[in-house]
Amino acid sequence: VMSAAMLTWVDEETATLDVPREQASRVMTWLRALVDGYAATDDAFGRLTFLDSVRDLGAAPAPARPLQIDIGPYTKPYFVGAWSRREPAGPALPKFVWREPDQATPRKTLLHATHREMGARMVPFGGWDMPVWYTGNLDEHHAVREAAGLFDVSHMGCWDVRGPEAAAFLNMVCVNDIYLLDVGDSQYTAFFDVDGLPMDDLLIYRLGVEHYFVVVNAANNDKDWAWVNSVLKGEVMIDPQRPWVRWEVPDGAVVLRDLRQPGAGADMRNELAIQGPKSKDILLALGGAAGDLAKVRTLPWSGITHVVLGGLDLIISRTGYTGERVAYEVFVHPDQLVTLWKGLIEIGGPVGLKPCGLAARDSLRIEAGLPLYGHELAGPLNLTMGEAGFGTYPKVYKPFFVGREAYLALEAKRDAGVVRFRVPEKGQPMPQPLDPVVDDRGRVVGRVTSCSVDTEGYLLGQAYLRDAYTKQGTALDVLVAPRREPKPHQALEMGDRVALPTRIEVISRFPK
Repeated sequence: VMSAAMLTWVDEETATLDVPREQASRVMTWLRALVDGYAATDDAFGRLTFLDSVRDLGAAPAPARPLQIDIGPYTKPYFVGAWSRREPAGPALPKFVWREPDQATPRKTLLHATHREMGARMVPFGGWDMPVWYTGNLDEHHAVREAAGLFDVSHMGCWDVRGPEAAAFLNMVCVNDIYLLDVGDSQYTAFFDVDGLPMDDLLIYRLGVEHYFVVVNAANNDKDWAWVNSVLKGEVMIDPQRPWVRWEVPDGAVVLRDLRQPGAGADMRNELAIQGPKSKDILLALGGAAGDLAKVRTLPWSGITHVVLGGLDLIISRTGYTGERVAYEVFVHPDQLVTLWKGLIEIGGPVGLKPCGLAARDSLRIEAGLPLYGHELAGPLNLTMGEAGFGTYPKVYKPFFVGREAYLALEAKRDAGVVRFRVPEKGQPMPQPLDPVVDDRGRVVGRVTSCSVDTEGYLLGQAYLRDAYTKQGTALDVLVAPRREPKPHQALEMGDRVALPTRIEVISRFPK
C-alpha cells in the first residue's frame, strides 16, 4: 500500500486526488512515471493510456474524515497491483458457453424482395438469405475497383453503447485501445474469449464523449450480445488467473442497446456499404444542406459523421471491407432502407455503380488481405489475430483485457501465419478452405483459408503457413480436393486423368 487517497471527479476527463502530505511526493513521482511509461504496472508491457497528465495543485483543505484504505475484497478486473492480490474474493465464475439456436429457415433482410426483383441469386449465409451475385462475381468486383458497388449489409449487428463507464467497459472486453478514439473516429478491434481466441472482429465508432457505436458480424451478433451482457452483469469468467473478478459498476454506468430491435425506436439502424472511387460523388448527389455535404466531402478515413442527405437521417463512416480508400458504410433507419438502396442505384447506375453480392465482397476482401471470421480468424484452425497478420491491433500494453494473458502465451509459441497467395496459371482448379499446402518434397506446411479471383482474373487466396514458407515469392502446391471420388492408383487405366497439385506463389501479405 503506497497511500490512502480521496478521488474526486471534476468532469468527464479530469479528477483530483488528495493524499496525505507525507506521501504526496512519492505518489506524484509514481504517477508521473506511469504517465511517461517509465514504470511498469504489473508486467513490463502494461501502461495506463487513459492517464494523460498529472499536475500538483498544492495544498488541499483538510479532509472531513480521516482517509481509510479499502482492503478488499479485490473483485475489480484490474488495478495496479492486482496480480499480487490473488486471494479469492468469491466463488469462481463459469466460462461463457454459447450454443447456436436451431434455425429452420434463414432470416431475411428488409431488402430481400428487392434483391429478388433485381434478379439476384440468393444463398444462405450466416443464418440469412443473402444475394451472392447479380450480374456475376468478376463484373461486380470490377465495378467496385473502377466505379462503385452497393452492398446489402443490413444483417450486420449495430449496437449503441453509452454511459460514464462505456469507454472503460469496452476497453476491457475489446483488444484495441478505446482510449485512443477521438469523437468522430473509429477503430478495428475484436472480442477475445478467456483463452485468447477471437470471438468476433468488429468496428467501434465514437459518436460522443460517452457514446459509442459498435458494428459486429451478422453471424456472431447473438453470441456477441449474450457474451457482452453476461460480462456486464458479472455472470461469467473474464480472468482465469483470478476467476472471481467481475465487472461491477452502478446501474446506468453502461447502457447497451441493440439498434436492430424495435425498442430502439428512432435510433434503429441498418447498414448499407457503398465502396469504390465514385462512391463519394454518388452520396453527395443525394443532396442536402451545405454543411452536411461538407461533412461528407471532408470525412477522413475511419471518420464518422451524422448528416441528412436526400431527406434521410444517416450516420456515415468512411470505412469498408473491400480495400478501397474511397469507401463508405451508411447507417439508416430500417423504415428508410429500401428508399436509400433504390435512390443510390438510381443515382449511381449511370456512372457505373452496381449492386454487389457476397461473392464480390469475398473476392474484394481477399484481394485486400482482410480476414473473415471463421476462415482467417478462429474457425477450424483456431487462428489468433497474430496468426491472421493483425497482431498490432491487440494492444498488449493495456494491463488487462479479456484474453490478454492467454493471447500473449499463444503469441510466444507461434510459428506460423496467414499469407496471401496467387495461382500464376489461369484455368487451374480453385483451392478450397482447409486444402493442404505442400512444399517441393510433398510435406504439408499449411492450409488454405480462403480463395477467390482478383481484379486481373487470377485465382488469389489466403493460407495459413509455417513461418519458413511465408517469404514473398515462395512457390508451393495445393492439393485441391477432387470434386469426384478418385480411382485408386491401382485401378487407373490408359487415358484416365488424375488431379495434379495446383501451383501457388506467396505474394505480399497486403497489396501496395
